[in-house]
Amino acid sequence: MRFDDDAELDTSEVQDERGGGIPGGATTVGGGIVGIVVLLVGLYFGVSPEKLGLSSGGSASPSSGATGVSGVEENCRTGKDANEREDCRILAVVNSVQTYWRAEYARTGERYTDADTKFFTGRVNTACGAATSAVGPFYCPADKMAYLDLGFFEELKTKFGASGGPFAQAYVVAHEYGHHVQNLKGTLARAHDGKQGPDSNAVKVELQADCYAGVWARHATTTPSERTGRPLLTSLTDEDIQDGLDAAAAVGDDRIQEKFQGKVTPESWTHGSAAQRQQWFHTGYDSGDVARCDTFA
Repeated sequence: MRFDDDAELDTSEVQDERGGGIPGGATTVGGGIVGIVVLLVGLYFGVSPEKLGLSSGGSASPSSGATGVSGVEENCRTGKDANEREDCRILAVVNSVQTYWRAEYARTGERYTDADTKFFTGRVNTACGAATSAVGPFYCPADKMAYLDLGFFEELKTKFGASGGPFAQAYVVAHEYGHHVQNLKGTLARAHDGKQGPDSNAVKVELQADCYAGVWARHATTTPSERTGRPLLTSLTDEDIQDGLDAAAAVGDDRIQEKFQGKVTPESWTHGSAAQRQQWFHTGYDSGDVARCDTFA
């Protein structure tokens, strides 16, 4: 996975608040031991923390992570930076994903509304409530923003057994922007009916976001940047795609339930099985067609 060394990155699409100590509001999502409950109930790649139903009733304390982190605005200027630094790479993926969706919307005569990604450490306050890193990456429809503690990518390998790699990270980001597209299209709300299970709307929403991630990946190396006229992402290999598929499988409901509770309970699924998640990423990647991502059909 390589970016155009000479490309100029758009740092305005990422708000970097790592180590900033963001104070929370009246609703918080618990970390620590409660984090294990989050893994079993909310899983990773969630949509807004209030869906987890874990409120401590207090205010979130400042971030406990490292301070003095140099931000993306200072360090992430070019595609060369993205090829050398993790935070710059995530910024470049955000740029690439949104460039694709702007072009796709324009192709159909519509206008895409951009969404920022916020980097944070430990805890963050959002329009959907306060959250900790324990919930993993998530998208908040109320403020149209994706939230990400970069420490998650290490946990993806150490806790969930994914092979990791740059494209595993890109898959996570593209999935969250899939939720943003669903929010714009009005389909995201279908997950809020409170039902669970392999055929629930909650699962269908997550699988569609996986499919959208695959569609972006198919077009990423051919979608020209508005700034240079050249694709920002210049190379994706079969190994990269396999890393993405491996990450998708690692966070399947069945894999997580087996690992953390010792048994699989399909009736409580909210994100889909490993096989389902891989299948729908494949559907998007193989077809490159947004219309093929109708998981509700």
